Amino acid sequence: MDEAKINEMTFEQAIARLEQIVRALDGGNAPLDESLALFEEGVALVKLCNSKLDKAEQRVKILVAGTDGEMSEIDFNDKT
Repeated sequence: MDEAKINEMTFEQAIARLEQIVRALDGGNAPLDESLALFEEGVALVKLCNSKLDKAEQRVKILVAGTDGEMSEIDFNDKT
């Protein structure tokens, strides 16, 4: 898949494609060239997902900023 198509994907589409790539690579039946192409696509998808997650985190931080403009950090892993 070319980079332009990857950049148009939603986070959910990218994750689903990553899962397909992992299954294909885990099978071990693909020729070397195909495996390398899948690996390269996977790297591009991981970068896209990380970028989308970083942007989402920034949006959340903006939304939780106090009314006085003071930023309050939140722990995304805090379940309380």
